[in-house]
Amino acid sequence: MEGREPELRLFDSSEELDSCLADYVYQISESAVNERGSFSLVISGGDMANRLGKLTRPPFLKTVDWSKWHVFWAEENVVPDKRHPDSFYRQAAEAFISKVPIMPTHVVSVRHGVPGESAANGYEFSIRQQVRRRTVPVSPFSDCPRFDLVLLNLGNNCHVASLYPNHPVLEEDSQWVACVSSDASRESVTLTLPVINAAANVAIVASGNDVARSFSHVMMEPKADEPYPAQLVGPKDGKLVWFVDAAAASLFLHGHGTSAT
Repeated sequence: MEGREPELRLFDSSEELDSCLADYVYQISESAVNERGSFSLVISGGDMANRLGKLTRPPFLKTVDWSKWHVFWAEENVVPDKRHPDSFYRQAAEAFISKVPIMPTHVVSVRHGVPGESAANGYEFSIRQQVRRRTVPVSPFSDCPRFDLVLLNLGNNCHVASLYPNHPVLEEDSQWVACVSSDASRESVTLTLPVINAAANVAIVASGNDVARSFSHVMMEPKADEPYPAQLVGPKDGKLVWFVDAAAASLFLHGHGTSAT
């Protein structure tokens, strides 16, 4: 991994993880607003929006400066419309965005109802507009956007966002957004590794028994010629923090003879 050494935060339960993750997001948002006057948050699919539920309740609901928040997606399924059950936009809107006063114009989503390549190109254009408006600064090391915080989930095959093992998208170095197929029936749009690694902060959540083997692989196996996607996440001039519950860390902790705290 490039940049600083990642920080590993272990929790006894998923509930404890969620609580500390919400605190972490709040702290970074406050720092970004104080430093630059805005905060850019990139969320993933799955249960990530549900994990931010604590932010929709007191005291955060009143103390967060929601007018300064700008929300983006690390990935989105290519589906007919935003009301589709598999739409990550819908999931985030229902669990999080609709419950806090984020300005609708500050929610930058992937277009639905168009072919995957068109959705990817349109989303990259939208992000570039935000960079031109200086809502999102540019990385000092590339032309990539420097998001304040990217939230990722670790998948059960060591993937993050929609970056899957041995996929050509892992080599992408010019596009900010790409369209990928995880199987013959499903396309998705994803941020590429250069964009993720240009962020100021990246957090990867590993939760549950189903990702225990993946987490152990990522942490304990050396990077091979074809490394796991999660092993390729390492902000060049930022910080990576892992949020891991005891179930996900079980094999890793067994191998190290330690326990969650």
